[in-house]
Amino acid sequence: MQTEEKLKSQSAAKDIFPNCSAERFSQSRLSGTPHLSFSLQKHLFLPNNSPALPVTPRHLTPQDNFVEKRKKVFGGPGTTKAFASHLLFFAVILLVIPGLLHGDTNIPLSHRKCSKGFDQSLQTSSINVPRVPGYGTANLSSTYPLSHRAARSVRPRKGKQESSLLTLYQGMKEMKATLLPCDALVEVTNHVLRKASGENLSEDFFQLPACNQKLNSQLSKINPLNLVMVKVKPQLLYQVLLFLRRLDLLLETHLAKSFSIMKKLLVNKEQMVLKMTGNNHNKYVRCPDKAPNLLPWNPGHDENRKIKIGAGIFLKLESPASVHSIIIENGGKLVFADSLSSAIHLRSRYILIRKGGELHIGSEECPYTSRASITLFGKSTDGPNVEPFGQKFIGVDAGGTLELHGRRGLSWTLLSRTLYPGALPYGAYRFDRHWGSRGLNVRVIDQGTARLLAAQRFDTHLSANESRRLQHFLRSLPKGRIVAIAVGDSAARSLSESARGDIREFLGSRYVTHLGYRQAWAIVGVLASESFVVEDKRLYQPNGSTGLAVARRNFQTYDGTHFAVTAFSEWVHGMPHCGFHIDVSRGVILNLMDDATGWLPGNQIVIASTDYSMYQAENFNLLPCPECKVNQVKINGKPRYLHMGEVVDGIDMRAEVGLLSRNILIKGEMEDSCYGQNFCRFFNYDTFGGQIRILRNFASVHLSGVELTNMGQQILGSYPVHFHLAGDVDQKGGYNPPTYVDNVAIHHCFSRCVAIHGTNGLLVKDTIGYDTLGHCFFLEDGVEQRNILYHNLGLLTKPGTILPSDRNEMMCISIRDQVYGNYIPIPSTDCMAVTTFWISNPNNHLINNAAAGAQDVGIWFIFHRAPTGQSVGQYPEGQSEFTPLGVFYNNRVHSNFKAGLFIGSGVKTTKSDADDPREVLCKVDFARFRPHQNADPRKPRVPAVIDGLISFKNNDHGAWARGGDIIFRNSGFSDNGIGLTLASDGTFPTDEGSSLEVTKSIFVGESINVGCNGGKNRYWGKGAHGEYRTLPRNRTFPIRGFQIYDGPVRITQCTFKKYISVHERYSSALAFFMRNAWQISPQNNVSQVKLEWNVNLEVFFGKAGQWFGSNSLDGDLTSIFHDLDGSMTGFPDTFVARADNYLVRHPGCLSVPRWNAVICSGKYAQLYVQAWRPENLSLLITKDSYPNHPLKLQGVNRRAPYQQYQPVVMLEQAYTLRWNGRTPEQIVLYPINFNRGNWIQIGLCYPKKTVFKIMSDINQRSSRRVHSVKRYKAAASFNILQKNPDKNLYYFDSNAGILFLILQAKHVRKGHSYCSKYGCERVKILSHVISWEASGCLGKGHSVKHTSKPSHLQTLTGRVAAPCNQCGAPQVAITSDPQKTYIRIQIQSQSRGDIQNGHKFSFIKVNDEVFLSEKTGLLFVTVDACSGEIPSRHYFDTAYGPQLADSIANYIQSTIQERSITLVCSRGDFAWVFNYVSSAFQRLGAAKPIQFSREGSFAMLGFKGRLKPAWIKIRSHTTGQIAASLQHYVPLKLSEYDCPGKIKENRRDLKLFQDLTSSN
Repeated sequence: MQTEEKLKSQSAAKDIFPNCSAERFSQSRLSGTPHLSFSLQKHLFLPNNSPALPVTPRHLTPQDNFVEKRKKVFGGPGTTKAFASHLLFFAVILLVIPGLLHGDTNIPLSHRKCSKGFDQSLQTSSINVPRVPGYGTANLSSTYPLSHRAARSVRPRKGKQESSLLTLYQGMKEMKATLLPCDALVEVTNHVLRKASGENLSEDFFQLPACNQKLNSQLSKINPLNLVMVKVKPQLLYQVLLFLRRLDLLLETHLAKSFSIMKKLLVNKEQMVLKMTGNNHNKYVRCPDKAPNLLPWNPGHDENRKIKIGAGIFLKLESPASVHSIIIENGGKLVFADSLSSAIHLRSRYILIRKGGELHIGSEECPYTSRASITLFGKSTDGPNVEPFGQKFIGVDAGGTLELHGRRGLSWTLLSRTLYPGALPYGAYRFDRHWGSRGLNVRVIDQGTARLLAAQRFDTHLSANESRRLQHFLRSLPKGRIVAIAVGDSAARSLSESARGDIREFLGSRYVTHLGYRQAWAIVGVLASESFVVEDKRLYQPNGSTGLAVARRNFQTYDGTHFAVTAFSEWVHGMPHCGFHIDVSRGVILNLMDDATGWLPGNQIVIASTDYSMYQAENFNLLPCPECKVNQVKINGKPRYLHMGEVVDGIDMRAEVGLLSRNILIKGEMEDSCYGQNFCRFFNYDTFGGQIRILRNFASVHLSGVELTNMGQQILGSYPVHFHLAGDVDQKGGYNPPTYVDNVAIHHCFSRCVAIHGTNGLLVKDTIGYDTLGHCFFLEDGVEQRNILYHNLGLLTKPGTILPSDRNEMMCISIRDQVYGNYIPIPSTDCMAVTTFWISNPNNHLINNAAAGAQDVGIWFIFHRAPTGQSVGQYPEGQSEFTPLGVFYNNRVHSNFKAGLFIGSGVKTTKSDADDPREVLCKVDFARFRPHQNADPRKPRVPAVIDGLISFKNNDHGAWARGGDIIFRNSGFSDNGIGLTLASDGTFPTDEGSSLEVTKSIFVGESINVGCNGGKNRYWGKGAHGEYRTLPRNRTFPIRGFQIYDGPVRITQCTFKKYISVHERYSSALAFFMRNAWQISPQNNVSQVKLEWNVNLEVFFGKAGQWFGSNSLDGDLTSIFHDLDGSMTGFPDTFVARADNYLVRHPGCLSVPRWNAVICSGKYAQLYVQAWRPENLSLLITKDSYPNHPLKLQGVNRRAPYQQYQPVVMLEQAYTLRWNGRTPEQIVLYPINFNRGNWIQIGLCYPKKTVFKIMSDINQRSSRRVHSVKRYKAAASFNILQKNPDKNLYYFDSNAGILFLILQAKHVRKGHSYCSKYGCERVKILSHVISWEASGCLGKGHSVKHTSKPSHLQTLTGRVAAPCNQCGAPQVAITSDPQKTYIRIQIQSQSRGDIQNGHKFSFIKVNDEVFLSEKTGLLFVTVDACSGEIPSRHYFDTAYGPQLADSIANYIQSTIQERSITLVCSRGDFAWVFNYVSSAFQRLGAAKPIQFSREGSFAMLGFKGRLKPAWIKIRSHTTGQIAASLQHYVPLKLSEYDCPGKIKENRRDLKLFQDLTSSN
């Protein structure tokens, strides 16, 4: 085993004398400092023209062990020991001293006295300078960067100058400054002092004594400005200044200025080096493995060898190696050689980097080009942990540097063309049968689409009628169809000669004429075509076998996909076997949005699910593909599921495609199965993988182009990438460039992806997390801020065991070691929250990310009421809920089981105890996100903006947000169980009355993305149009676009599509939270919404039954919203409420039974009622105009000291309240959502003999101050009360047992708040009951309290007739590339049958512009692909006869301009004309001539241009099929269109990213 000393000696010897030849001797250089960043070492290698310092040669007195080492280095044929010694001596003289002062390298010198000789200088200290921004790695001491260290002047204590220089020098070492050895530093200092004094030494000049001598106490102080003018390396001069300052020999007056100049010199030196270095030297500077001071290292394989790489050791690993462990420290460096000739694989139990140690594989300026891997091996049972890292790790401790930089390239992108199951538009086809297929089995396939059109069996063995039926079937098929036939069992006995003749004529068969008993026969041909036919026949053998007769022929679809049709037939030992296959034939090519030329054959990719189940994500390896374009790759298998590659119904559903392979691989070495204490009851595989852990004060960490697999452990803190309590890791923390994890692929790992723990300012970019356990991108303690997550992809995020929120149901119940007592966790509330992006503090930034499948949630903003874990106490309780949201822009969430995006809830921050036995960090539902400026609730609110969210195919919610001032805009929701739910802070009075809003967004119920059965999709059933599709939650689950929980919420400028109820389930654009016990605000409002024609249930208030329960909780009964402009109901300024809520009704309301609602004019607010002593009562409230329809409210917060109720009331109306028990002793009434002057009349039922004390006041909830206290007086009569509503009066009708009050607001309501800026007005009623004689007040008549009819009560007579041009989302589509412009294309053709059924028009629609066709023929519309303008449209009428064919061909060739999107639709019988010009459509993107079908239909989305875009679509349907139709969202101004001029894109995402990174 190589010891540390041996490695040091070899490295030092190489540095002193790399080669014995004279030619190389002159080029030798001493080693660079191990603590110095590589970018700064390049300064040290440059020549310096300063005069050399004259020195006296020293006599070397080598020790025996080093003499032996020198023998090995210098000994050899023709080289004597004396020669080697003299050569070493001269090397020291010529290189060490001049290089120290004027050379451009960093020279290791002895720690000991000069007389000890240079031999002992191998263990060295080194120069430490701060890195220059933009180069190298980072400051080598994050604790003392240059700007801070220069200011940390330590004044000498009394008696300092009486101490020896060595003692003072050691004091500097204690300051953590990395310096030259003492003797060397003294020599350099004296040289600087001499040069500063000039050629003629002044009388003030003095020299420092040797290190073992005392300093003269009478020395005068020096002006440091004179020293910085000396022409010496800035790195050395910097140490001289530090040394003299420590000796208290510098004038304080100029000290700060001199260090400022020094800092500029260091920066200028670096910039000068970059300009002056040649190409070869740039390679040394940029590429770490090209540094000349590296010692080749080939340790071989010994798993027991423990390696330490320490001071003065700089190694280049050149071959595969296996060791026990590696510790890199004290300036040591390990670099992987970059040679394309061979890969380097390193195996180790762990690698620890600390105290100036460095590990490099490539650099930012020089990415690694060959292949390298680090395998971390070992079992959890092998031995003790290395604290604080554990086992099987790469650990970066204080002062450590980890630089891993693989090839740059595309990390992930989106499909640009839909990938179908089997890679064919209608899916691959398989039929494989043994018995039950006797006769001729026939399949008919469409050449243009590979679609199976017909499947028939004709038992021509048994019946001659079957031959006639076969003939009729073949003769009815249109020309050009693919026909495949395979014999099952036997088919010859009753196969007529006439039928055999038809097969010969139509298919060109040679073998059918003599087909005999039990002969295997298969044929594939094209009906009535002159093209060749493929067939095979095998004879039946005595052993009961025939051998396999196979017919296989290749074809091509209109869009260019190659496919094969295979028919086969055989007998196997007395058993018949036949079948058919329709498969792609030349491999599956993926069309991608971006250039993927860096994706190489053999690389592994993943394609995300675009359905409800995340398990439809699929892995493939790439194949060589010489025919592929730059944005295409070929995969080695066939997809099993549907992966969308287009914008669907205005929502971007393109599947993410991620590259999992990188040329730097770090992986854990795994056992074959689970073992030990690794939660084997949950996992049947080994989960003890590797880990990378980075601790505070690391020197530099940058990961780029790295693949991590088999990483992570089911142990707290052991994650694939874990920044552990690292603090600020951006420029704020002294790191320049800031720390980043970029273009890293983390897949098949066992605990998270990237854990950001107590770390701020980290950049995680272009990183993939696939098939991992527990939260993937994980912010841990709630204190992590300013982290940037940019363009990351997470998918297949599965449950783990570490935290309660990681666990699934079984884990939650089983893992109980941290709960109190015998408590059994409740999975749905305590656990089951595994999330791809777990964001525990809102002050973080998410841009362009994709959460493409988690067991529970895609992105979850969850709140820690107080910091947890090792971050306890870092901010006040509740601060995170007030912290403004960082940037949230253009993120995608789909295929998650619970929700795509979730804002709300929190984690338990206290340990389990008898009062709360739940485990710490379990999920709790207390958090309410209320962002305020500077996280101060006393300052103004700061709206949290969710901009550009795309959410689709989430089983439950597309998004859920609870809080205040949260705005969703430019967002798209499709195929979610519930598109979006907005919930307020909470019920009054805890809610401040903030608002939530969704604007400029699109909601889709059931899109044309029908999904694919399988892959753990739970529900498969009929869609709204009878098509089979995957469904959310359940076949009967009521689908809702926008759901109101409580409010106030606003929805404006939104579009709703395809919400169609069917008999199995309701589907509505707008609905309310089901089984809702909370209040509903009448301030909920809707405006400028657009309901497309395919919405048949605009609003739904629910009905008792499945999912809705009794539909009678308080929130169910009081549901309401305000239609401001009539865009939802057709009646402006109306309210929509539950049909059976008579508190809001009046005779002018319009009933809408479909909605279970009424539409009413009027003004509405809320009455908040608190009832004290007793509690748990139900309230019966009646509007006096409907005395027979009381509303029963159960109230909320039944465990509180009071019961609360919040009915919606109509203003200027009278209401009576009573309870289902004795009247409470204290009642508090709040008129909320009242404006000044608004009033209602209240009657409360009391026993006849009751006395009252009634007070009014204003409660300022934020300050908890009560003011404006007034006492109510009894009115002499009811009339007096009514005539003085603004006075504090009450009237008690003792005969009826009713207390009358008029609640009238005296102040203007503040914004969206419930109350005014002065606080909430309220009335307190204290009652003392003398006798409990019941009054039965609801059953008795009493005086009418208000006789005049309010002016705002109107009968609804007319709907809004004028179209709303401003209604709906302004965008055509919500996409993940919002900088691009899309146009919506719809093409609807008509067949002859459609015309006969009364359909008048075929049409082409471009956005909202419609082009109709009423005649038989073809309609062409062209769109400029660069501008979106429509330059031409032309109709070709088949009435003009055959000459029309030439006109169409000429139109396509000459009239349609280049760069034209070309749209074509047909109407009626046109095929007889257009089959003459079918090849002309190849100019518009068809891969082959179109086969038009007589009485069929045709639709085409084509392009005339140099390249063929992936979005080209062609539909040519035959008679009997539904009319051909297309819809597509086509991007304009793509680079492949060759548009003139420079295409400018407004990349807001890049602008946001640049602003964030520059501000950090």
